[in-house]
Parts: sequence; C-alpha cells; structure tokens
Amino acid sequence: QVQLVESGGGLVQPGGSLRLSCAASGSRFSINAMGWYRQAPGKERELVAFILRGGSTNYADSVKGRFTISRLNGGNTVYLQMNSLKPEDTAIYYCNVVTNSIPALTYWGQGTQVTVSS
Repeated sequence: QVQLVESGGGLVQPGGSLRLSCAASGSRFSINAMGWYRQAPGKERELVAFILRGGSTNYADSVKGRFTISRLNGGNTVYLQMNSLKPEDTAIYYCNVVTNSIPALTYWGQGTQVTVSS
C-alpha cells in the first residue's frame, strides 16, 4: 500500500510563503506523476500543479508565476513552493501520485491545511 506523508501547511499572511512536501513510499511500481490539488470550502477539488518523472510540469493559471513544483532527480518526494500567497489560496492541499503501470494507479494524501489571512 502506498503511503503519502504531507507536511508544510499552516497559517500565513497575504504575500507570504509556504513550502509543502509530500513523500511517497511503498509503491510496487515506479511513480510517474506527482502533484498537488486543493479544495476550498464549498468548491470542487482542483489541480494546482503536477510534475512528471522526466521533469515536465503543469500549473493552474491561478498559480503560475507564484508556485513552483519540484521533484529531486525524479524521486518520490515532491515539493510545492508557494510564494506571494493570496487569501484565495486558502484550501486543503492534497498530494497526488500516479504510478507508471498499466493500469495506472492513483493515490491521495490526507491533506494539509493552508490558510492565508491577516
């Protein structure tokens, strides 16, 4: 069973920064994509960013230029550096991984709260 351990959430003032991390372990298969989703109260879960094993990245328009996703040497830990945070970034952030298998398997972390407020 794949385990995802998230850390780094918290309370920050507008304009501040936070760094989330997610470490995956226990997978029988190599991990292809790692990413972050978020869900604000009353809203659907949405993609924030993902990174593939080869390093390609994709970001939601709302976070481009402010957030950076990284993954050291294509390993099983993913980071999300969040700068210039806004109140609308407040949400529970979930780590997501997709294995490099057929069929691909998807796993979710337990979520970490990010609150941007003065």
